[in-house]
Amino acid sequence: MLHKTPLIDEPTTNRTVRSFVRRSGRMTKGQLNALERLWPQYGMDFREDNVDLNALFGRSAPRILEVGSGMGDALVEMALTHPQNDYLGIEVYRPGIGSLLKKLDELGVTNVRVISEDAVVVLKQMIPDASLDAVCIFFPDPWPKKRHHKRRLIQTPFIGLLANKLKCGGMLHMATDWEDYAHHMMAVLNCIPGLINEAGQHHFSPRPDYRPLTKFEQRGRRLGHQVWDLVFKKADQALSISKSPSTPSNPQ
Repeated sequence: MLHKTPLIDEPTTNRTVRSFVRRSGRMTKGQLNALERLWPQYGMDFREDNVDLNALFGRSAPRILEVGSGMGDALVEMALTHPQNDYLGIEVYRPGIGSLLKKLDELGVTNVRVISEDAVVVLKQMIPDASLDAVCIFFPDPWPKKRHHKRRLIQTPFIGLLANKLKCGGMLHMATDWEDYAHHMMAVLNCIPGLINEAGQHHFSPRPDYRPLTKFEQRGRRLGHQVWDLVFKKADQALSISKSPSTPSNPQ
Protein backbone atom coordinates (compact mmCIF):
# COMPACT_ATOMS: atom_id res chain seq x y z
CA MET A 1 0.00 0.00 0.00
CA LEU A 2 1.63 3.19 -1.21
CA HIS A 3 -0.37 6.00 0.37
CA LYS A 4 1.20 8.55 2.68
CA THR A 5 0.04 10.16 5.91
CA PRO A 6 1.16 13.80 5.99
CA LEU A 7 1.88 16.37 8.65
CA ILE A 8 0.79 19.97 8.39
CA ASP A 9 0.39 22.93 10.71
CA GLU A 10 -3.01 24.53 11.17
CA PRO A 11 -4.30 25.13 7.62
CA THR A 12 -5.08 28.56 6.25
CA THR A 13 -8.51 27.59 5.00
CA ASN A 14 -11.87 26.82 6.55
CA ARG A 15 -12.25 23.50 4.73
CA THR A 16 -13.83 20.99 7.11
CA VAL A 17 -13.13 17.76 5.16
CA ARG A 18 -9.54 17.14 4.10
CA SER A 19 -7.74 14.31 2.39
CA PHE A 20 -5.07 14.19 5.12
CA VAL A 21 -4.79 14.13 8.88
CA ARG A 22 -2.27 16.10 10.92
CA ARG A 23 -0.09 13.41 12.45
CA SER A 24 3.43 13.65 13.82
CA GLY A 25 6.28 12.03 11.96
CA ARG A 26 9.76 11.50 13.34
CA MET A 27 12.40 13.33 11.35
CA THR A 28 15.98 12.15 10.95
CA LYS A 29 18.80 14.58 11.62
CA GLY A 30 19.50 14.67 7.89
CA GLN A 31 15.88 15.52 7.04
CA LEU A 32 15.71 18.22 9.70
CA ASN A 33 19.00 19.73 8.59
CA ALA A 34 17.90 19.73 4.97
CA LEU A 35 14.58 21.37 5.84
CA GLU A 36 16.24 24.14 7.84
CA ARG A 37 19.14 24.69 5.44
CA LEU A 38 17.58 24.20 2.01
CA TRP A 39 14.04 25.55 2.37
CA PRO A 40 15.09 29.08 1.32
CA GLN A 41 16.54 27.61 -1.88
CA TYR A 42 13.85 25.12 -2.88
CA GLY A 43 10.83 25.98 -0.75
CA MET A 44 8.11 28.53 -1.31
CA ASP A 45 6.05 29.89 1.56
CA PHE A 46 2.30 30.18 1.25
CA ARG A 47 0.95 33.44 -0.14
CA GLU A 48 -2.54 34.65 -0.96
CA ASP A 49 -1.90 35.80 -4.50
CA ASN A 50 -0.88 34.16 -7.76
CA VAL A 51 2.74 33.16 -8.18
CA ASP A 52 4.73 34.38 -11.17
CA LEU A 53 6.06 30.98 -12.24
CA ASN A 54 8.54 32.45 -14.70
CA ALA A 55 10.04 34.55 -11.92
CA LEU A 56 9.98 31.59 -9.51
CA PHE A 57 12.03 29.36 -11.83
CA GLY A 58 13.93 32.09 -13.63
CA ARG A 59 12.84 30.94 -17.08
CA SER A 60 9.86 30.04 -19.27
CA ALA A 61 9.42 26.26 -19.54
CA PRO A 62 6.75 23.55 -19.37
CA ARG A 63 5.36 23.41 -15.82
CA ILE A 64 4.40 20.16 -14.11
CA LEU A 65 2.73 20.04 -10.69
CA GLU A 66 2.87 16.96 -8.47
CA VAL A 67 0.27 16.88 -5.70
CA GLY A 68 1.55 14.82 -2.77
CA SER A 69 5.24 14.30 -3.54
CA GLY A 70 5.78 12.04 -0.51
CA MET A 71 9.48 11.33 0.03
CA GLY A 72 10.23 12.94 -3.32
CA ASP A 73 11.46 9.93 -5.28
CA ALA A 74 9.19 10.35 -8.31
CA LEU A 75 9.53 14.13 -8.39
CA VAL A 76 13.33 14.04 -8.27
CA GLU A 77 13.58 11.37 -10.97
CA MET A 78 11.19 13.21 -13.28
CA ALA A 79 13.10 16.46 -12.81
CA LEU A 80 16.44 14.77 -13.48
CA THR A 81 15.15 12.94 -16.54
CA HIS A 82 13.41 15.98 -18.02
CA PRO A 83 15.56 19.04 -17.25
CA GLN A 84 13.67 21.02 -19.90
CA ASN A 85 10.62 21.05 -17.58
CA ASP A 86 10.02 22.85 -14.30
CA TYR A 87 8.41 20.90 -11.44
CA LEU A 88 6.37 22.16 -8.52
CA GLY A 89 5.66 19.76 -5.66
CA ILE A 90 2.97 20.15 -3.00
CA GLU A 91 3.55 18.11 0.17
CA VAL A 92 2.62 18.55 3.82
CA TYR A 93 4.56 15.67 5.42
CA ARG A 94 7.64 17.31 6.93
CA PRO A 95 9.92 14.23 6.92
CA GLY A 96 9.03 13.79 3.25
CA ILE A 97 9.87 17.41 2.49
CA GLY A 98 13.18 17.09 4.32
CA SER A 99 14.02 13.95 2.35
CA LEU A 100 13.06 15.63 -0.92
CA LEU A 101 15.19 18.70 -0.25
CA LYS A 102 18.15 16.52 0.71
CA LYS A 103 17.92 14.62 -2.59
CA LEU A 104 17.59 17.80 -4.63
CA ASP A 105 20.72 19.20 -3.00
CA GLU A 106 22.79 16.03 -3.33
CA LEU A 107 21.91 15.60 -7.01
CA GLY A 108 22.18 19.27 -7.92
CA VAL A 109 18.60 19.52 -9.17
CA THR A 110 17.59 23.08 -9.99
CA ASN A 111 14.18 22.73 -11.68
CA VAL A 112 12.06 21.85 -8.61
CA ARG A 113 10.26 24.04 -6.07
CA VAL A 114 8.22 22.83 -3.08
CA ILE A 115 5.16 24.21 -1.28
CA SER A 116 4.05 22.86 2.11
CA GLU A 117 0.32 23.57 2.32
CA ASP A 118 -3.09 22.06 1.61
CA ALA A 119 -3.22 21.50 -2.17
CA VAL A 120 -6.71 22.98 -2.45
CA VAL A 121 -5.58 26.23 -0.86
CA VAL A 122 -2.46 26.38 -3.03
CA LEU A 123 -4.42 25.82 -6.22
CA LYS A 124 -7.09 28.35 -5.35
CA GLN A 125 -4.78 31.11 -4.20
CA MET A 126 -1.31 30.62 -5.67
CA ILE A 127 -1.51 28.86 -9.05
CA PRO A 128 -2.74 30.95 -12.00
CA ASP A 129 -5.42 29.53 -14.26
CA ALA A 130 -4.19 27.89 -17.49
CA SER A 131 -0.58 27.90 -16.26
CA LEU A 132 0.25 24.18 -15.96
CA ASP A 133 1.25 21.74 -18.67
CA ALA A 134 0.57 18.70 -16.50
CA VAL A 135 -0.59 17.63 -13.05
CA CYS A 136 0.49 14.34 -11.47
CA ILE A 137 -1.11 12.64 -8.47
CA PHE A 138 0.58 9.35 -7.71
CA PHE A 139 -0.86 7.01 -5.05
CA PRO A 140 -2.97 9.40 -2.96
CA ASP A 141 -4.35 8.06 0.31
CA PRO A 142 -7.23 5.75 -0.74
CA TRP A 143 -9.16 6.11 2.52
CA PRO A 144 -10.48 2.58 1.97
CA LYS A 145 -13.22 2.54 4.61
CA LYS A 146 -16.55 3.62 3.15
CA ARG A 147 -17.22 6.11 5.95
CA HIS A 148 -13.94 7.84 5.02
CA HIS A 149 -14.55 8.10 1.29
CA LYS A 150 -15.52 11.75 1.72
CA ARG A 151 -11.87 12.39 2.63
CA ARG A 152 -10.56 11.17 -0.69
CA LEU A 153 -8.63 13.82 -2.55
CA ILE A 154 -10.09 12.92 -5.93
CA GLN A 155 -13.53 14.52 -5.89
CA THR A 156 -15.39 16.42 -8.59
CA PRO A 157 -14.75 19.96 -7.20
CA PHE A 158 -11.03 19.28 -6.82
CA ILE A 159 -10.64 17.87 -10.33
CA GLY A 160 -12.62 20.79 -11.72
CA LEU A 161 -10.17 23.11 -9.95
CA LEU A 162 -7.21 21.23 -11.42
CA ALA A 163 -8.72 21.41 -14.90
CA ASN A 164 -8.91 25.19 -14.61
CA LYS A 165 -5.19 25.33 -13.83
CA LEU A 166 -4.23 23.24 -16.88
CA LYS A 167 -3.45 24.81 -20.22
CA CYS A 168 -5.44 23.58 -23.18
CA GLY A 169 -3.75 20.34 -24.18
CA GLY A 170 -2.40 19.90 -20.65
CA MET A 171 -2.32 16.45 -19.05
CA LEU A 172 -3.78 15.12 -15.80
CA HIS A 173 -2.17 11.85 -14.69
CA MET A 174 -3.18 9.84 -11.65
CA ALA A 175 -2.16 6.40 -10.38
CA THR A 176 -3.41 4.20 -7.56
CA ASP A 177 -2.92 0.65 -6.33
CA TRP A 178 -6.50 0.44 -4.96
CA GLU A 179 -8.96 -0.87 -7.54
CA ASP A 180 -12.00 0.68 -5.84
CA TYR A 181 -10.30 4.08 -5.82
CA ALA A 182 -9.26 3.64 -9.46
CA HIS A 183 -12.88 3.23 -10.51
CA HIS A 184 -13.87 6.15 -8.30
CA MET A 185 -11.23 8.30 -10.03
CA MET A 186 -12.49 7.22 -13.45
CA ALA A 187 -16.06 8.14 -12.56
CA VAL A 188 -14.99 11.57 -11.30
CA LEU A 189 -12.82 12.35 -14.33
CA ASN A 190 -15.58 11.30 -16.72
CA CYS A 191 -17.81 13.98 -15.16
CA ILE A 192 -15.47 16.89 -15.90
CA PRO A 193 -16.28 18.66 -19.20
CA GLY A 194 -13.32 19.08 -21.51
CA LEU A 195 -11.19 16.24 -20.10
CA ILE A 196 -10.51 13.48 -22.62
CA ASN A 197 -9.33 10.00 -21.67
CA GLU A 198 -6.14 9.31 -23.62
CA ALA A 199 -6.80 5.54 -23.47
CA GLY A 200 -10.39 5.82 -24.65
CA GLN A 201 -13.58 6.21 -22.65
CA HIS A 202 -13.60 4.19 -19.41
CA HIS A 203 -10.19 2.64 -20.15
CA PHE A 204 -7.10 2.81 -17.95
CA SER A 205 -3.75 3.74 -19.47
CA PRO A 206 -0.50 1.79 -19.48
CA ARG A 207 2.12 3.38 -17.24
CA PRO A 208 3.77 6.21 -19.21
CA ASP A 209 7.56 6.06 -19.35
CA TYR A 210 7.88 9.35 -17.47
CA ARG A 211 6.21 7.96 -14.33
CA PRO A 212 8.99 6.35 -12.26
CA LEU A 213 8.49 2.97 -10.64
CA THR A 214 8.88 3.45 -6.89
CA LYS A 215 10.47 0.73 -4.76
CA PHE A 216 7.06 0.15 -3.15
CA GLU A 217 5.43 -0.34 -6.54
CA GLN A 218 8.18 -2.70 -7.67
CA ARG A 219 7.70 -4.75 -4.52
CA GLY A 220 3.94 -4.75 -5.08
CA ARG A 221 4.39 -5.96 -8.64
CA ARG A 222 6.49 -8.86 -7.43
CA LEU A 223 3.61 -9.75 -5.11
CA GLY A 224 1.13 -9.56 -7.97
CA HIS A 225 -0.42 -6.23 -7.01
CA GLN A 226 -1.89 -4.14 -9.81
CA VAL A 227 -1.57 -0.41 -10.41
CA TRP A 228 -4.10 1.63 -12.37
CA ASP A 229 -3.00 4.72 -14.33
CA LEU A 230 -5.43 7.35 -15.61
CA VAL A 231 -4.20 9.88 -18.17
CA PHE A 232 -6.58 12.60 -19.31
CA LYS A 233 -5.99 15.56 -21.59
CA LYS A 234 -7.64 18.96 -21.39
CA ALA A 235 -9.23 19.55 -24.77
CA ASP A 236 -8.07 22.39 -26.94
CA GLN A 237 -10.80 24.95 -27.42
CA ALA A 238 -11.06 24.07 -31.09
CA LEU A 239 -10.83 20.30 -30.51
CA SER A 240 -13.94 18.29 -31.29
CA ILE A 241 -14.83 15.75 -28.62
CA SER A 242 -15.30 13.18 -31.40
CA LYS A 243 -11.76 13.74 -32.70
CA SER A 244 -8.98 11.60 -31.26
CA PRO A 245 -6.46 13.88 -29.50
CA SER A 246 -2.83 13.65 -30.50
CA THR A 247 -0.28 12.48 -27.94
CA PRO A 248 1.33 15.58 -26.39
CA SER A 249 4.98 15.98 -25.53
CA ASN A 250 4.31 16.94 -21.91
CA PRO A 251 5.20 16.09 -19.25
CA GLN A 252 7.97 14.23 -21.03
